[in-house]
Amino acid sequence: MSKQGSSAATHWHRTRNLTFLTLGIWFFFSFVIHWFGAELNTVSFLGFPLGFYMAAQGAPIVFVVLLYVSTRRQEKIDDECGVAE
Repeated sequence: MSKQGSSAATHWHRTRNLTFLTLGIWFFFSFVIHWFGAELNTVSFLGFPLGFYMAAQGAPIVFVVLLYVSTRRQEKIDDECGVAE
């Protein structure tokens, strides 16, 4: 396989793994945390039930951080594989 083909395969493999990791974290904070909302509401955080806090504040904060981190990581992968803009 040529160097360019090897680089493209490496790029795709690393990008795919990053995508799956990002989707896994997104799924966890979108669905899993909220499935246990009733159990989380038995714990209080800053005067609010933890389930409410995670839905109203925690998940959106995690999503913004997740977007930032995954974008930075993808840019690094692009640079290392020679496909950066």
